[in-house]
Amino acid sequence: MPHPQHRPWRGILVATALPLRDDLSIDFDRYAEHCAWLVENGCDGVVPNGSLGEYQVLTAEERARVVETAVAATGGERVMPGVAAYGSAEARRWAEQAGEAGCASVMLLPPNAYRADERSVLAHYAEVARTGLPVVAYNNPIDTKVDLVPELLARLHGEGHIHGVKEFSGDVRRAYRIAELAPELDLLIGADDVLLELAVAGAKGWVAGYPNALPRASAELYRAAVAGDLTTALPLYRQLHPLLRWDSRVEFVQAIKLSMDVVGRYGGPVRPPRVPLPPEQEAAVRAATEKAVAAGLV
Repeated sequence: MPHPQHRPWRGILVATALPLRDDLSIDFDRYAEHCAWLVENGCDGVVPNGSLGEYQVLTAEERARVVETAVAATGGERVMPGVAAYGSAEARRWAEQAGEAGCASVMLLPPNAYRADERSVLAHYAEVARTGLPVVAYNNPIDTKVDLVPELLARLHGEGHIHGVKEFSGDVRRAYRIAELAPELDLLIGADDVLLELAVAGAKGWVAGYPNALPRASAELYRAAVAGDLTTALPLYRQLHPLLRWDSRVEFVQAIKLSMDVVGRYGGPVRPPRVPLPPEQEAAVRAATEKAVAAGLV
């Protein structure tokens, strides 16, 4: 078990949006600049090839280069790439690639090509853990249809396969059950719109979406929340929540990229099968972002 000082998945790790040009090719120089900018503005590290990074629609060459670019921009210690894949052998290869690139941990979804049973989940995590890189599980039962319930997380942790979990179920009650069953398993906030609730419940980190657009305000919110400073955290959370809730919606990639454009970063387009936001959603995200800018949260 890693020493608490050597748990590089702790703190704010931003699931980075990927800047695409108008022709939908990746702008790697812009991506490197974005990773460095996030760290300069109060975030602790980055998660390339998460769902926000559109990894499912990248070629193998692109996916590998995204990881290498993030490491070159910020140093590998605080880069935790997503290594999800349909096959366990492929996920293990992505974990090996991450290790070769210099990363200190990886994030892994359960099998998601089908509704996997518990034995398959255990075998999948065991296979990737064999690389020797610490694995943080990613529980996203909304998208994967496989739910890493607290009892299963405790078993995965007890067998040494995982060291943390990005919890995206939205069920904040689970934090307390996880802490009882696996007190050494690090809970990471997995959805922006339950940040305060999970921080108060003892989360050790945040795999974050909206810091792509609002890193400084997001970092202030997170640090106040984990410190129990509700006088600071609660008003900020209320102000940011109209944006944070988009992280749990189907259109989260488009919404966060639009907010980046509004605040003067480069968000840019998305790759199909994603399509641009419909006018009413675009107007809602734009208005909420402009309100945050007017409030000095950028």
